[in-house]
Amino acid sequence: MIRKINFGAGPATLPEEVLKEYAAACLNYNNTGLSILELPHRGADFVDIINESTNLVKKLCGLGDDYEVVWIQGGGRMQFGMIPLNFLPPKQTAGFIDTGHWSQEAAEYTKFYGKHEVLASSASNHYRTLPNWPDIPAGIAYVHITTNNTIYGTQWDNIPECSVPLIADMSSDILSAEQDYTKFDLFYAAAQKNLGTPGVSLVAIKKSLLAKANKPIPPFFSFSSYVKKNSLVNTANVSAVYASLLMLRWIDKKGIAAIEQENNAKAALLYSAIDKSSIFNAVVTRQAHRSKMNVCFTAVTKEIEQLFNDLCKDNNITGIAGHRYTGGFRVSLYNAVPIAHVQTLVALMEGFEANL
Repeated sequence: MIRKINFGAGPATLPEEVLKEYAAACLNYNNTGLSILELPHRGADFVDIINESTNLVKKLCGLGDDYEVVWIQGGGRMQFGMIPLNFLPPKQTAGFIDTGHWSQEAAEYTKFYGKHEVLASSASNHYRTLPNWPDIPAGIAYVHITTNNTIYGTQWDNIPECSVPLIADMSSDILSAEQDYTKFDLFYAAAQKNLGTPGVSLVAIKKSLLAKANKPIPPFFSFSSYVKKNSLVNTANVSAVYASLLMLRWIDKKGIAAIEQENNAKAALLYSAIDKSSIFNAVVTRQAHRSKMNVCFTAVTKEIEQLFNDLCKDNNITGIAGHRYTGGFRVSLYNAVPIAHVQTLVALMEGFEANL
C-alpha cells in the first residue's frame, strides 16, 4: 500500500515509527497479552502510561511543581465549556482575543456560564492579521487566546505579558517551537494535530488558578477532580492517551529545537513558492503574522484551484482543501510532516504553473 502525503488539518499525519509501535500495541501491549484497545483504564499499565505522559509534558514544556497536567476526554469544545464553568466568577467577565472561528466559538460557549468581552479582534480584515494586544480592563477574570488560527493561517509568535490569568488554546501549535509555557496559567491542546489521535485533550493548569475553582461542579467537569483522580474520573480513552505518549516520546527524542528548525524550514519553503507564484496568493500577507502550522492560500480562479486539487489527488497528496469559510487551499505543516513532503508539494506547484 502506498501511504498518501497527508497535509490535513486534523486528524493529522503521524510519524511512521509511531504508527508501527501503535499497531503492534493493538495486538499485544507491552507483552501483557492484551491489546491497548482492551487495557484496563484503572490498571497499573495504564497508570504508568498516564504518569509517563504527564512527566514528558512537564519536561518538554518546562513546567515545575506549580503546574498540574491532566488528560480529559473530548476536544477543544469540551474545554470551551469547562474553563468558564470552573474559573469564571459570577460578577466577573472572561476576556477574549478574537483571531477567528475557534476563539469566537470559545467565547460563545462562555455565554452559558457568565459574561464575556472581546478585548481585541481582527474580524474587520477577515482575520488576515493578528489584532493589537489590548489593555486589560478591570473586572476581567482571565484572558483566553488561540495561539494558532488553523482556518485563516495566523499565529502568535511572541505571547505578550498579561496582567490577569492567561488561558491558551494551543491545539494546533503545541510543542512546535521553543517557548515559555509558564506565561500561561492554563493551556490546553486537543491531541489530533501535534499530539496524537482524536478523543483526548492535554490540559496544564497552574495550581494558583486551580485554587480559584471553588464553585460546586459535577466531578466530570471539574479540573480539580481530574487532578485528584490522576485523570481517571471516568473510563479514560486509553488508546488515545497511549498515542499521545508515543508522540511525546517521538518529540522528546527529536528535540524541540530541531522540530522548530524543521518547522521553520517547511513554512519558509512553502511561503516562498506561494509568494513568487503568479497564480497562487497567500491569505496572510504580513509575514510576522503568518502561521507556520497552517499555510492558507488561494489561486487566481476557481478553475485553477480545481485543476490543482485534481493534480494533487493524482499524486497521492491529500488534505489541502481550504476550510469551508475561506476556500482555496490549506496545507498543515504539523510536527510529523516531513520536509520531503513539502518539497514534493512545492515541486508539483511549480510544475503545474509552468505547464498551465
